[in-house]
Formats: sequence, structure tokens, C-alpha cells
Amino acid sequence: MIRRAFLACLLVLALPAQAQSVKLKAHEIDALLSGNTAVGKWDGTAYRQFFDADGTTIYAQAGARSTRGQWRIDADKDEYQSLWPRDSDWEGWFVMEWDGTFYWVSKKTPPTPFKLLEGEQLVSP
Repeated sequence: MIRRAFLACLLVLALPAQAQSVKLKAHEIDALLSGNTAVGKWDGTAYRQFFDADGTTIYAQAGARSTRGQWRIDADKDEYQSLWPRDSDWEGWFVMEWDGTFYWVSKKTPPTPFKLLEGEQLVSP
């Protein structure tokens, strides 16, 4: 009996730790996005979005005209917020990280994965 319990403990300890999702804090979101480009798919369409340190952001999709907006971090809510030309108010998103992948998360949409490229990379190589 003791031998089985010991073997069970060894088995549990030998299993890899399960990855957990982590909600990024405001300062982490700022460091992640500022001066960099997010790349992913939105509603099935590939996009690139650059986050300038001055608070402007550019959203680009192939075959469409780029859109310039504004972005900021709400430190009280630990969320990224954006404001686009046709918006009347800022829209907020949590940024989550799970197993090396980042996700945009809101109450309106399912978690949407994205990768980050260093610097401004609105045009794919």
C-alpha cells in the first residue's frame, strides 16, 4: 500500500506542469505592445496592427485600406483600449497569455490569438 502511494506520488511529480492562462497587468501590456506589431486573424482575415509609443495605432489587412486609430492602457482595469474613427467611445480588451501565445479577450468575442513582431512590421516580408 505504501509502495503504491509512493509510486503514485512519483508519477504525479513526473508529469509536466499544466500551462495556465495569465491575464497581463497594465505595465506588461504596455511593454508588450508599445512600438511593436500584432499579427493574427480577425474574423478569419489576416491582419497586422502596429502600436506606436505615441498612442497611435495602425490596423492593416491585405487588400484593404489601413485604418489609423488611438490606443492606450487603462491601469485601473489592466486592459488595452482602442478608439477608431467611427467609434464614439474607447473599447477595452484584456490581454491573456497561455502557453506562449497571446490572446485578445473581451465579453463580445471569443479569445483571439495573436503573435507579436518586434517594431513596425505592417508589410509582411
